[in-house]
Amino acid sequence: MRITRLTRLIGRAGLVAATAGLLGIATAQPRHGGTLNWIVNPIPTSLVPINTSAGGNTDIGPKIVEGLLTYDMDLRPKPLLATAWSVSADGLQYRFELRRGVKWHDGKDFTSADVSFSINTLKQFHPRGRGTFASVTEVRTPDSHTAIIVLDKPAPAMLTALASAESPIVPRHLYEGTDIATNKHNREPVGTGPFRFKEWVQGSHVVLERNPDYWDKPKPYLDRIVVRFIPDPVARAAALESGEVDLGNAVIPLSEVARFGKLPRLVVDSSQWPYWGNHQQVYFNLDSPVVKDINVRRAIAQAIDVNAYNNVVWFGYGKVTGSIIGQAMTRYHDSSVRHQSFDPKAAEAALDAAGLKRGANGVRFKLRLLYNPFLERRTADFIRQSLARVGVDAEIEAYDFATYTRKVYTERAFDMTAESLLNLFDPTVGVQRVFWSKNFKIGLPFSNAAHYQNPEADRLLEAAAIETDEKRRRDLFVNLQRVVAADIPSIEFGANPNITIAARKVKNYSTTAEGARGSFAELYLEP
Repeated sequence: MRITRLTRLIGRAGLVAATAGLLGIATAQPRHGGTLNWIVNPIPTSLVPINTSAGGNTDIGPKIVEGLLTYDMDLRPKPLLATAWSVSADGLQYRFELRRGVKWHDGKDFTSADVSFSINTLKQFHPRGRGTFASVTEVRTPDSHTAIIVLDKPAPAMLTALASAESPIVPRHLYEGTDIATNKHNREPVGTGPFRFKEWVQGSHVVLERNPDYWDKPKPYLDRIVVRFIPDPVARAAALESGEVDLGNAVIPLSEVARFGKLPRLVVDSSQWPYWGNHQQVYFNLDSPVVKDINVRRAIAQAIDVNAYNNVVWFGYGKVTGSIIGQAMTRYHDSSVRHQSFDPKAAEAALDAAGLKRGANGVRFKLRLLYNPFLERRTADFIRQSLARVGVDAEIEAYDFATYTRKVYTERAFDMTAESLLNLFDPTVGVQRVFWSKNFKIGLPFSNAAHYQNPEADRLLEAAAIETDEKRRRDLFVNLQRVVAADIPSIEFGANPNITIAARKVKNYSTTAEGARGSFAELYLEP
């Protein structure tokens, strides 16, 4: 087994200087002290993302619990709880040398036994970990500071899946032998991270306090983080504008972004976070008779002006792309894959040719149009209005989150649905779940909503999932994008806006690819 030791980035100061001002990164000497007031939305169900990938959990958790690795803006791994790692020549063993002298917040030693327990727990209980770690056969612990993950087939995406928000390491001594879903430490976490859990007042706030024994001294710089929960977007905007809170991501209406950009005490940051790969799209239900015909799907796609969608719904802050793999994933994105040309006249002609002529009332047929409630209603309104112009009556059905997931992923009671399924840090994790025929499972949320089936797409996805040669892997994903685009199971909008509002005094809130879902260990407040 060849060993490659990776240490902290050399020349990091140059990277920081290049991106200062864009991601709240500062080059001045950090200052100790102070309290960060931070808005998080939605309200989380727990604080440790060991068995969930839900928003809120993945925001707060990484301040308390940590992963083996973190990542730079090009998704290159950097040390965190692991200080060095290597991959065997056959891609079947990942060896991690663990950081020494790390303590859990209750004073117990962090060891390889915690890593072994956590990886196996993620494999069993985490919605994405079940796929990421599916090939794991065992986690060997030859000593307390070495963990070896053994696979039965290569899994090149795994090395990028070890961030704190995606694959947290939890204390075995507090979780082993318990029901993972109901363990009290999901809500009262004990971690190794820069901040310790203090209190959670339901519906109001969470308080985190500085970990004085953090392994990466002199970090963290803050004394305290107060996480505020403010359900109303107008109230969130008012709290940021008044200075009541200092930081928030995706918490104000997009219509307010331009005005906030003129406020002297605030910074508006529209940087995308590479680790998450924001992506929005509309999926067709390919089991629905009305959109089963590819000519109908093509006509519907021609009736929707994606660039206008960006301007109207996203206020111009999005990054449109026609491919299932967005621009943020530069290693694999194929820019030659474009949207269907916006051409309402061609759409009308195609619908006529399909025998779907306008009736006396001008309507050709009706569609059930759903949308994930985490998206704004304007998303569905735009689609409805676009289709009305070519004689398609898209009736919007709005539901709460639980009902929406049941309607789409269990009952399949829709013809089209507007979704926001992230590309994430690797297509095998973020894209395969959507277009792999074997991932169509009744009742499984955020999977293959379209019920897309193409043997060639399956072949490409399965080959890329185990391909260790990076060039060959890219070729597989490029071909995949072209195959799926030709079938039109979806209309891809691209990366939705990622707007962070920060007080100018807040520095270093986004220093890794995870963005504000990182640790905040480097965050500090200027006087």
